[in-house]
Amino acid sequence: QLSEDVERLSGNPTDEREGEMEVHEDASSILPDSELGTTAPSLRFSKTCLKNVFSVILLFIYLLLMAVAVFLVYQTISDFREKLKHPVMSVSYKEVSLYDAPGIAFYPGKARLLSCKHHYYDHIPPLINPGQPGDIECTTRRINYTDPFTNQTMKYALVVQGPRDVKKKELVFLQFHLNETDQDFSAIDYLLFSSFQEFIDSPEKAEFMKDCESSYSSWKFSGGFRTWVKMSLVKTKEEDGSETVEFKQETSVVNYIDQRTKPRSDQLFFVVFEWKDPFIQTVQDIITANPWNMIALLCGIFLALFKAADFAKLSVKWMIKIRRRHLKRSQQVMNHIS
Repeated sequence: QLSEDVERLSGNPTDEREGEMEVHEDASSILPDSELGTTAPSLRFSKTCLKNVFSVILLFIYLLLMAVAVFLVYQTISDFREKLKHPVMSVSYKEVSLYDAPGIAFYPGKARLLSCKHHYYDHIPPLINPGQPGDIECTTRRINYTDPFTNQTMKYALVVQGPRDVKKKELVFLQFHLNETDQDFSAIDYLLFSSFQEFIDSPEKAEFMKDCESSYSSWKFSGGFRTWVKMSLVKTKEEDGSETVEFKQETSVVNYIDQRTKPRSDQLFFVVFEWKDPFIQTVQDIITANPWNMIALLCGIFLALFKAADFAKLSVKWMIKIRRRHLKRSQQVMNHIS
C-alpha cells in the first residue's frame, strides 16, 4: 500500500496538490487557523516517529535472532565433533538356551586326570574312590606345542570340552592326581577359549593353541580344594567390524576333607566348570551423533538465518520509503505554503 501511495503521488503530483488545496481550503473554512497549524502536523509526526521506532526495534530483534542462529550452528558443529571423538560404550545382553561348548585347556604338568563327568542341575554325587582312576566321560584331546612367548619350551595341554546346556545347569567335574608334592603349594594352570569345535576342526591345532594362549588369560586352581568356576561370555565388537570373545569368571573355593584311611603324601585337585547365566554380553562402541539429525538442524537454522536477513532487508527498505515519503510530503506542504 505504501509503494502504491508513493507511485500514485509521483504519478499525479498536480492532482494531489489540488486535492490538498481543496482539503486545506475546506479545513480552513471549518477549523480556526490555530488548530489547523498544530493538530495535523503533530499527529502525522507522532505516527511517523512511532513507525520508525517500531522498525528499529524490529530490526534489532532480527539481528538478535541471527546472532542466536549463528551461535546454534557453531554449538551444533562443536557437539558433533566432540561426539565423534568420544563414542559411547553400548552393552546388550542376548539370552540363549545352549552355548557353543567352550574349550578348557589344562596344563597339568606331572598331574594326571583321574575322572571327568558331565552333571546336571548342580548335582555332584559324592566321590566313591577319591584318588583312584574313574570314568572319563568328557571329550578330551592331548596336544603338544611350543610356547608362543619363548618359541623354545614345549608345552603339554589337555583340552576338554566344556558345558553347553545352560537351562539344565550342565557342569563339568574333573579330578586330578599328583604324586610328587615336593613344593610348598601346587596348582594347575588352565585357560578358556570360545569354541571347542573350532579347535577340533582346525587343521593346525598347535598353531590354534598358540593363538589362544596369546589371546586369552590363564588362571589357576589349587590342590586340596574343590574349585567352582562360573563362566560368563563377553563379546566385543571392534571399530573395524571384527569381534573378540573373552570370558569372565567367578571362582569359589571349598576345602576338601580327605577321608581316606591312610595318610597320603599325594595331592588331589577338584574343579567344576559351569555357566553363570544364559546371557551373552555384547559390548560395542557407538557414536551418538546422528549426521542426519545434524543436517536437518543446520538446514532449519540456515533457513531461519535467511528468513531473518530477508525480514531485515525489507524493514530497511520500508524505513527508507517512509523517510522519503515523509520528506516528499514535507516539501509539498512547504511548496503549498509558499
